[in-house]
Amino acid sequence: MKRQIIITLILLLATAFITVSYFKNISTPGMRTSQVMEAIPDNAALIFEFNNDKGFYDIFNENTLLAAIAGKDKIDEFDILRKQLLLNPLFEKYFTNQNIFISVHPSKTTNVDLLLTISSTNGFEPSLISELNKKPNSGFLATPIPKVGKQAYSIYINALKKTFYITVKSDNVISGSFSEEQILQSSSYDKSDEKPFILLSEQQNASSLANLYINYNQLSPLFDQLFENKSNDVFKSFRLLHALAALNLNYRSDALMFHGETNVEPHQPVTYLNLFSYQQPVVNHLKDIFPISTAYCINFSVSDPRKFEADLTQWYTKAGLKNQKDQLFKTIKYDTKVSLQKQFSELLDHEFALVTTRYFERFAIIAVNDGSKLKSLMTSISTMTNEDTGHLKYEKLPFFLLGDAFGGFRRPYFMILDNYLILANSTGELASYYDTYIKRKFLSKNHQYNQFDNLVADRSNVSFFFQFKNAQQILKRDMYPNIYDIISLDEPGWKNFYAVSFQFSAADKNFYTNFCIKLNNDTSVVKK
Repeated sequence: MKRQIIITLILLLATAFITVSYFKNISTPGMRTSQVMEAIPDNAALIFEFNNDKGFYDIFNENTLLAAIAGKDKIDEFDILRKQLLLNPLFEKYFTNQNIFISVHPSKTTNVDLLLTISSTNGFEPSLISELNKKPNSGFLATPIPKVGKQAYSIYINALKKTFYITVKSDNVISGSFSEEQILQSSSYDKSDEKPFILLSEQQNASSLANLYINYNQLSPLFDQLFENKSNDVFKSFRLLHALAALNLNYRSDALMFHGETNVEPHQPVTYLNLFSYQQPVVNHLKDIFPISTAYCINFSVSDPRKFEADLTQWYTKAGLKNQKDQLFKTIKYDTKVSLQKQFSELLDHEFALVTTRYFERFAIIAVNDGSKLKSLMTSISTMTNEDTGHLKYEKLPFFLLGDAFGGFRRPYFMILDNYLILANSTGELASYYDTYIKRKFLSKNHQYNQFDNLVADRSNVSFFFQFKNAQQILKRDMYPNIYDIISLDEPGWKNFYAVSFQFSAADKNFYTNFCIKLNNDTSVVKK
């Protein structure tokens, strides 16, 4: 009996040891995520996190996805850094299986800076960096940065003919960049009291191949680095949102797909997109009639149009626009005897969208539940050019009826096609969409679009779509020339991609988020 008890105790101890060792090992890669991310300057808009192990690199070894997104030159630079620094015999034991964080930061120029941040295991000392100089023909020249001291180094890398800057921070956190400006900022950065990013749970982090963190508050400064035309509306509604996101990678050979949560910041001003968090996800149908020439579009969906109208009214009240809004509808009521806001709200269906085409045309497409009743309503507030087409008499109606995103249509022309209201700023644009609608020249008739659409969610409240080929001339017009030249380079590059989608689905006054970027059909894998 005693022997059985002793054996049982030994087995229990062995099981406990194995269990502790197992969970200790699986938690290692992500266990310091919060410490590392606190060391990243809070002007980062995006952070991409992945594990520095062979498995991750093997997955993407013969795949053009990351090279096309980041640029082949950037990927080649990172590959040399990984092989010559992280796998250097001096450092390898300190960084193997540690998570790498690549963050995107604005700079004082028209460039975007990347910052690499990683934690080391115990025992790493900054003085080890100086050891690079002691090995003959090492290919490195490491020099302390006088502005920072012994905790920062510039490392000239012969293989790249470039200097890489490194700063060693507290808690064994190391950051590096090819931008000296960025590394000086990083070295002097003290963690913010406010959390600039939300974190995944350790369980999610440990089981994820890679993660993407988004600080929507920093998207506008980032876009300012990319776009010379500051009035461009690409991704505009999202850039105004005060929110944080943490997304997991769902890997495919032909697409990068991330999903996770976007949490609206409760103590920040309410933006237009916040209004859709009070709705329920809706099946998206309006995308079926977007033009084949669509460059980018944003589709809004509401489960309860009456509630949306009430929430929009309250939002304009908080924005100090109530008097202007009330005066407009009061004037319309006086002139026409029509209670426009109430009647339009009753006719509004569940979807409305903004579409920009490759020809620089802009349309608003609004689904209604009764086109004939809408025609009667629109006739009373417009100068009609024919039975179905007219020109609104009053300014800013789309803005006050549908919200901030429709402010670009001050006094538009309109057309009613079946149960759709089409708005545009010229009769030529209306004629163009009429031709698209009558001849069924829709994006949904394109085979590659349908393959892409099969990857995205059927239901959402806000859905952004960007088609790279159709948007090329718009990007050329609006972006800084040096930025456009980079993204327009031959393969691998942005030309490899077909489209990108970003979707919000309301969930507990926040948003479940889906992100998808897909390669063209014939460029998913390129062999070496």
